[in-house]
Amino acid sequence: MSHATSSSLPRVAYFPDSFHEVNGVAHTSRHFEDYARRRNLPFLCVRAGERTPALVREGNLWTLELPRGALSFALEQDLSFDPAYLRHLPVISEVLDEFAPTQIHITGPSELGMLGAAVAAHHQLPLAASWHTNVHEYLARRSEWLLRLLPGDQSLSASRMIEDWTLAATARFYARARVLFAPSQALCEQLRALTGRPCHRMPRGVDTRLFTPARRTRAREAGPFTLGFVGRLSVEKNVALLAAIHDQLQAAGLRNLRFVVVGQGAEESMLRERMAGSEFAGVLRGEALATAYAEMDLFVFPSHTDTFGNVVLEALASGVPAIVTPDGGPATILRDAARTVSGPVGCVAPDEQFAEEIQALLDAPERLSEMRANARRYALTMTWDAVFEGVYRGYDPRSEPELAPEIHRLSA
Repeated sequence: MSHATSSSLPRVAYFPDSFHEVNGVAHTSRHFEDYARRRNLPFLCVRAGERTPALVREGNLWTLELPRGALSFALEQDLSFDPAYLRHLPVISEVLDEFAPTQIHITGPSELGMLGAAVAAHHQLPLAASWHTNVHEYLARRSEWLLRLLPGDQSLSASRMIEDWTLAATARFYARARVLFAPSQALCEQLRALTGRPCHRMPRGVDTRLFTPARRTRAREAGPFTLGFVGRLSVEKNVALLAAIHDQLQAAGLRNLRFVVVGQGAEESMLRERMAGSEFAGVLRGEALATAYAEMDLFVFPSHTDTFGNVVLEALASGVPAIVTPDGGPATILRDAARTVSGPVGCVAPDEQFAEEIQALLDAPERLSEMRANARRYALTMTWDAVFEGVYRGYDPRSEPELAPEIHRLSA
């Protein structure tokens, strides 16, 4: 894709749910902004940020940071929602009038996403929406602490009802967009069926200069075999399985093992109590995070709800094989990788077989060595530039002409 003449490209106003936080949306958004900066593309990022509104112009790249206020409430340890964010509409409108976008892009039903969708409708601008979080699955998992008070059958039925209702409501919100993006082909197909909108695959890239096996400081045969996890320590990440794996491996008599847990969240105290002797590193970024990955021998990621799993790709780039559940994006990463490099980069297993798979890998060092090499080879094919070039192609309504009549009908 040539960017020699930026006038032929859309002027994108991007409203991400999060930017400075530690999550997949923020991670992708920072790389999206960096892509626009490096390519000198007309790009405005409207996001939550510092305590006072701040507009920064850097050539064609504009950023508008607007603070969340006193009415904000926490969604995660480092992520909030401000129901009064509409107060910023005058300054947003003023900046948009000056920037003159031709394309609005939102990342979900946050206060930023709702404002972006409203702005697009008011100014009759094409709206794109990328799906980053399985909100329906997250809400169902978060409700389990309350639903467990119900009898077994009623609890399961209520959980399914919450998940189905949330999915339907979220799909109605996404149907306001002209075009959708999702991290996997399966999600794209589901969104097409739910919304009637065209959906393009938007995977994730990885910085293979930052995340590299070269950061490893100890020999493979030196020290304990290190099992690692990186991510939010919350119930929807299924992190309780880490403690169960720890207990199972201890019971099997495997002592030369070490768990390293990177992240923070509500489940941290439970994990610390149950996983005695494990290292809890807190939140790491940049080179510290990259080094933590490289020192691992196997990445253990038990989540069932991740739409993609950036951390899995970062582990692979670091030469660390991964073990993941059959659900969601991480399993897709491992399967795509195996097809791409014609060899395994890890294991896909149900929860109850994680410990068994880990023991099998401990007994097969040659298989682990093959996985390490395959993991790095695959990561080298996953560049952020390729991801965002695909997004810009997807903005063009001609990119999926067979759905154009449906688009016009639903938008009428």
